[in-house]
Amino acid sequence: MIRIQQVDKTYRTRTGEFQALHGIDLDVSKGEVFGIIGRSGAGKSSLLRLINLLERPTAGRIFIEDDDVTHLDGEPLRRLRQRVGIIFQHFNLLHSRTVEENVRFPLRVARNLSKTDQARRVAEVLELVNISDQAKKYPGSLSGGQRQRVGIARALANRPQVLLCDEATSALDPETTQSILRLLLEINARLGLTIVLITHTMDVIRTVADRVAVLDHGRIVESGKLIDVFLNARHEVTRALLSESGIAADRSASAARGAGHVLRLTYQGETVQSPLLTRISRELGMDFSIVEASVGKLKDTPYGQLTLELSRQEEPRFRQLLAALESNAVRYEVLQ
Repeated sequence: MIRIQQVDKTYRTRTGEFQALHGIDLDVSKGEVFGIIGRSGAGKSSLLRLINLLERPTAGRIFIEDDDVTHLDGEPLRRLRQRVGIIFQHFNLLHSRTVEENVRFPLRVARNLSKTDQARRVAEVLELVNISDQAKKYPGSLSGGQRQRVGIARALANRPQVLLCDEATSALDPETTQSILRLLLEINARLGLTIVLITHTMDVIRTVADRVAVLDHGRIVESGKLIDVFLNARHEVTRALLSESGIAADRSASAARGAGHVLRLTYQGETVQSPLLTRISRELGMDFSIVEASVGKLKDTPYGQLTLELSRQEEPRFRQLLAALESNAVRYEVLQ
């Protein structure tokens, strides 16, 4: 659905040039939720806004499906922005207009529908985001979560193929954030909409994303399937973001107390619910200590990570343990 090829973005400021993005290569598949994460100043917003040309690339090319949109202007650009909706961190609603008037606004600009059809479409999207009962109210009387639902409805009004989310939950409290993320997942599932979202919070990514790219100082330092990046983080920025989210990413053996082998195990799916280690321990007649452990979910996939310490007395059966882990599709690292 989206291809970004060797894109640079340079800003000209009073103090000189600042290159915000360096050689970005990125593919987003049709119908997936793609997350882009990084610290403040990493270039996330610049990258997101290149997709609908709110920002222009300094170099490189951008494709939506097979259309090169890099240099669009005028009417072709207006049509592109009907195909690519966007929701903003601080909602960007017209405070002098009611909820339904805010949602109708992009339909009026597009001029593709009659007033009757516009009213029908407004009602459809307000129902989709579960805010029909607020149609006659003004944004100032709504909660943050309700205002973001209006922003989502407005972005969906022209039936876009792509929905961009520019830090769409960072201005919301944790409970409201989760309700908005659930709504985005429902929209993705019901409409088959491609969603690209940026955030500085791993908890947002782990809840909704199918794939993820980690951005640091304008470069993609790591990307791939959500579960692969989260459970096998390679870059120090990714590991730091993960540790803030409560997912162990430190590959040192500092937690070990003895001088025996230390293993970190990573497993996912049905294996998380099975007594696998108990069974292996019994079959091999081995004892080990669990030094650290965490379990959770990455989108819809359960995962677990364990750090085990084995005594020197278990050395003769160490290779048997590794073979048993491999046969049960458990990824391991020998830390010590």
